[in-house]
Order: sequence, then C-alpha cells, then structure tokens
Amino acid sequence: MQHSEIEDQNRRMLARQREFRLAADVVTDALVEFAEVQAVAVIGSVAKPLWKEVPRFREFRAERIKIWHECSDLDLALWVGSQERLGQLRRAAVIALRKAFEFGAEISVVSHQLDIFLIEPASDRYLGRLCSFSECPKGKLPCLVPGCGTIPFNRRFPEFVPDETLLAPVGDAMLYRGNEGRLRSALDLPSADDAS
Repeated sequence: MQHSEIEDQNRRMLARQREFRLAADVVTDALVEFAEVQAVAVIGSVAKPLWKEVPRFREFRAERIKIWHECSDLDLALWVGSQERLGQLRRAAVIALRKAFEFGAEISVVSHQLDIFLIEPASDRYLGRLCSFSECPKGKLPCLVPGCGTIPFNRRFPEFVPDETLLAPVGDAMLYRGNEGRLRSALDLPSADDAS
C-alpha cells in the first residue's frame, strides 16, 4: 500500500470527525431553544482526539496498517428537566441537520447517525435515548423493547447499561449549560491535528 493512500484515509477520518463536530454545533443550537434543555455535551469518539488503530477496511486490515479511528456517529449527552417534548426535540434536531446540509454547511450527517443520550440534571442518571423514529410507537422491532415509548420518544435498548465512562469527557466537551449559555464550539475540542 502506498503512503499516499494511508495519508488520504487519515485525512478522511479527520474530516469526518470535523463534520460530526459541525453537526454537534448545529444540533446544539437547535436544542437549546427548548426551556427544558439544561445542558448539551459531546461524548464518544467525536469528543476527543482520534487515535490510531487498524481499521475495518480490508486492504488496511490485511497489512495491519493503523490509521485514525473512524467516527461513525455523533453521540450527544442532553440534560433535560422534562421529557414531555421529546418528539419536538427530535424534530428540531432533524430539521437543523437537514437545513445545514441544504445551505451547504459541509454537513452530510443524517438523523440516524445522531445518538442523543437523555440525562437527568440533578443526578446525571441515564434516562434513555432520544428516538430517531418520526412517531412513537412506530411499530418497528425496536419499539417492542420493554419500556420503550412509555415516555414518548424515549427509546430503550435491551442490553444497554451505561458505565461510569459514558459522561467521562463531559467536562471538556460541554457545549451548552443553561445558566451559562453557549460555552464553546465542538470545533474547538482537541483534535489529532493539534499534536501533529
């Protein structure tokens, strides 16, 4: 494999993370319009500098060539004081992403790549995830999980139990806090580019 191919893949992985960070800003701006939203943070691989690993791509895997980690979705933590308008929150995020794409904001992130973890403000307790379906219940297999949709648009995952690392990067990746307003852009988060 040629060095230029490796560098090209590395550039793609960094660009993809940047695109997810742009999407985080767009979605955050839409969500903070709701009074019940008390805080928003980026979590997961989009929140931190990428690391090198052997990827899933066959040609890289066969030769054990390491490239930057591939971000496949955008994870956000959303502290909500009420779950009454989860459907409206979901819709606002979807519309914001679509408008950003239509207006040429270099974002091709779609709603099913957005994973919003609902968090209770006082305790940081995980409440569920914001469902990506346009109605609740939608009548699909995921809707059959016990407890899913008991609170409309609060999706349950049968085997998911959050661990202590779920909110680990939050301190440095908090984008919005209700009593302080917008704290930073996701584009300001540390990047693998910063070290090179």
